[in-house]
Amino acid sequence: MTADELHRIISTGLDCQHLSVEGDGRHWFATVVSSAFDGMRPIQRHQRVYATLGGRMATDEVHALSIKAMTPAEWARSAP
Repeated sequence: MTADELHRIISTGLDCQHLSVEGDGRHWFATVVSSAFDGMRPIQRHQRVYATLGGRMATDEVHALSIKAMTPAEWARSAP
């Protein structure tokens, strides 16, 4: 799995206003900004991102994924 592949998988399954993916091929960190997160609790947002991966976590194709999931409004407030 590459960062580009993981980016494509997440962005195909979730409409993202911003998406960045970094990692070493096993351990990944994704910043995901989507209006789909409006009204969701943090755990629901993470579950929504994990859902885009299908079975890739279970098969260890994606070993670990840390997620920073925000709405566009939260993203705008966090910008320097």
